[in-house]
Formats: sequence, structure tokens, C-alpha cells
Amino acid sequence: MQNIIWQYGASHPENANNFATISQWWSQLVGKEISWQQRLLSQTEEVEQLNWEPQRFDEKFVMKAPEIRGTTLYWHKPDSPQERNITVHKLELNPLRQCLYAFPMSQKEVVLRISLPEVKYQKLALKDPKVTIVPDGNHQVLVMRDESLLVEVKVVLSPESLSQLKQLLVFSQSMIDG
Repeated sequence: MQNIIWQYGASHPENANNFATISQWWSQLVGKEISWQQRLLSQTEEVEQLNWEPQRFDEKFVMKAPEIRGTTLYWHKPDSPQERNITVHKLELNPLRQCLYAFPMSQKEVVLRISLPEVKYQKLALKDPKVTIVPDGNHQVLVMRDESLLVEVKVVLSPESLSQLKQLLVFSQSMIDG
């Protein structure tokens, strides 16, 4: 899934729709804990490649009253009556990672990242499942069933991922055999 980008003054047909999507995402942050980070832009790196590891001035807080009016993002911090805002020239939403990159109009060399806490994968442990592989067009479907939990997991494998799985199994077996 690719990023959704809005840029001030851009004339491409999706610009308005992208702005509406980003505005909706922003408004849905109400009552959610977010991470607020600021970094200097690098000429050679994409924003997602910057170092987003937690740093000293990064903040976490519960978002209150998020709203976009014009090209300005508005919000409140908890226990603060003061409305905060920043006017932007570009917004880039990564819907998969649930983070928004905001490029301030007043500081062209800065990017802000507003994100929800890291996505946590749901984990499922199957103990000694029954395993089969079923062809499905150009793909193979790995089916694992755990009778005790009454759970069935289907994994659609492209030819490349099937080849990778085979290599992992051969490597794993060679480690067991010593």
C-alpha cells in the first residue's frame, strides 16, 4: 500500500481526495495516544528512511480536538487549554504504519511524524498442526489446522515465497541433522 500524499498548490487530480483522506485520518486521532517526532530532512533520504528511533525531545500524548482548517493542523494536548497548530505545505500519510508526515510551511528543512503506537502483530501459536499445500492458480496455499483449537490458517504463497519457505525448511533440517 503506497503513501497518500497531499501537496499545497499541486494540480494532480487526486490531490483533493488525498487531502480529504488525510483530514479524516487526522480527525480520528481524538482520544488516542500518539507519538510526536520532529527531524531534520536529509537531501539523500526519504522521510521513512530517517532515524525515527525515540529521541530526547520526542513526545507521547493523548490527542485532543484534532482538526484541519485550510492548510493548518490544529490540536490540543491533554490538560492544556491552548490550541496548537502548524501550517503545512505537504502531508504524507502511511496508512499501513498509521503515521502522518507533516512538512511545515515555515521550516522547509523539518518534517514531523505523528504516529499511533507501533503496530503490534497478533500472534497465534499452533501446536503440531496438520499441514497441507493446495494449488490455487499461480500460487500455492499452505493450510495449517490445529484440531485442539479449531483453528485453520491459510497462507497464500507466491512462487518466490514458496521457494523461500523450501530454502528455510532445508536449512532448518540441516541444522537439526548437524
